[in-house]
Order: sequence, then C-alpha cells, then structure tokens
Amino acid sequence: MVRLRSLTPYLPWIALILAILVVGLFDARFLDPMTLIGLMADNATLFVMALGMTLVIYVGSVDLSMQSVAAVASIVLALLLPGYGLAAIPAAIVIGGMFGLLSGFVHGKLRIPSFVATLATGGIAATAALWISGQRAVGIAGDVRSDTLGWIIGSTLGLPNEIWVGLVVFVLAFVLEQATPFGKMMKAVGCSEPAATVSGIRVIRIKLAVFALAGAFAGLSGIMLAGRLSSGTPTIANEFLLPAIAAVVLGGTSLTGGNGGVLRTLAGTMLIAVFRTGMTFVGVNALAQQIVFGTILILAVCLNSGHAPKGVMK
Repeated sequence: MVRLRSLTPYLPWIALILAILVVGLFDARFLDPMTLIGLMADNATLFVMALGMTLVIYVGSVDLSMQSVAAVASIVLALLLPGYGLAAIPAAIVIGGMFGLLSGFVHGKLRIPSFVATLATGGIAATAALWISGQRAVGIAGDVRSDTLGWIIGSTLGLPNEIWVGLVVFVLAFVLEQATPFGKMMKAVGCSEPAATVSGIRVIRIKLAVFALAGAFAGLSGIMLAGRLSSGTPTIANEFLLPAIAAVVLGGTSLTGGNGGVLRTLAGTMLIAVFRTGMTFVGVNALAQQIVFGTILILAVCLNSGHAPKGVMK
C-alpha cells in the first residue's frame, strides 16, 4: 500500500504513456513525432487556460468564467488590432485580468462561493462579448494577423510557436508556484484558509491576485484562439471550460486545494489531448466528447485523494 501511494504523483504520467500506446495500436501514425508535436500545438491554448484554472483550484476555489473571459479578450483584440497594432495584445490580457479581479473581489471580499461568483462574472463577460461584437465574429485581416500575431501562428526552431508560448507560460506559472513566497502562500490558503489567516497571510489579497492571474491567462488563451482562427467571436472558447477543469483534476490537483500544481496539469492536458484524438479516431462527435470529459472529471474526482470536493464551495 505504501509503495502504491508513493506512485500517486506519477500516475498521470503513467496513464499518459499508456494512453499514447493504446491510441498508437489503433493507428501507428499517432506515434510519429510530428503527430505528437501537432497534438501539443493543437492543445496549447487549452493548456494556457488550464494553467490559470490550476492556480484557482490550488487555492481551493474554481473559476467558471474563463471561457467567457477568453471570448471577450478575443473580441477586444480583433477590434483594437487595426488601430493600435501590438498594443491590442496587452490590452486584451488586461481585460482578462480585470474580469478575473472582479471574480476575486466578489468571491473574496463579498464572501460568495467561488462557483457562484465566477458564474456571475462569466455571465457578465459573455454579455459584454455579445454587445461589443454586435453578436457576430470580428475578423482579423490577413496582413494585420501576420504583422502582429506571428508569434502565435508561425514556428521557431522547427516547433509551432503555440508550443513555445505554452512553455513560456508554464515556466512562469511553475516558478511562481514553486519558487516564490506567493506560491507558498497559495499552498497555505489552499490547505487551510483559517490556518493561513492565523499565520498572518492576507487570504483575500492572495485570492484577488490568483483570480486576476487566471483571468489574464484566460485572456491570453483568447488571443491565441483569435490568432489561430483569424477572428474574435463570442463563442470562441465555448468548449474549453470542462476540458480545462478535467485537465487540472486528471493531472492530480485536488479540488480541496493545497495539493497538485501546474506540472501535473501538463500531464493532465496531454491526457485530454490524447483522449480527444482517440475519440476522433473512433468517430465520437464533439458534443459527445463533452459527455466523455464530464465522465472523466467525475472519475478523476472520485480517485483524487479520497476527500469530498469541498474546494468548489469556497
């Protein structure tokens, strides 16, 4: 039993290797390095959103607004690019961070459970996306896209730039989590808010910062989607929320908070990517895939540490 418990941190990676091999048995082309690189590029946007979700879940909360925040960021980007060029990129990220800060304020200051606070914020963001876009897709001209979003749509050293962006965000999140006082305070808040408060940690400030960061990550994912699709739309990230949560939990980050982290989310995201590909191979449509992700999420929560998911109620 002790040996099995010692393997727990590695289970997502073991499951990932097994999943790759199983899909490879159905189609050997899946094991080709270029196929795996394409798989990582296709899921880099989901990974960035899942990293933001990891920070929120790490402190024992949840963010249900991220897909709407990504959508409004994509529209802000598409609207501002023609007139402001590269300045539209930080503007869209800041918009995402502001929505995240709103979620953090409603949750932390007003003491409303995070799933309610972020659901409300998501509704506001979704409505804002519909309003500023005129309920339509806002296109990005080809020359504007090439001049300002080449860092997303191009390639460097033989790898798609989306992978490089995902790696940079991952490194930043990993260093923040593991090598800074802020990361230690996040863990303390996730493990026990009352104990963190007694030890002098300003819990509300930590949550405000975490939700703002998650919103900024969602904004960046919206930018990546807009660059890839050459437009910003109110529904651009509609199928990302459930896979993002599933990637975090499947990677081993506990919904109760204080356990897990962004490294595990890397494994969880790749597992989701392999599941998606496997379902595509066997002909499962996109709507049915959401059912599968929901089932995976339930199973992952059941297997995760044996604790009730009280974190989603914080």
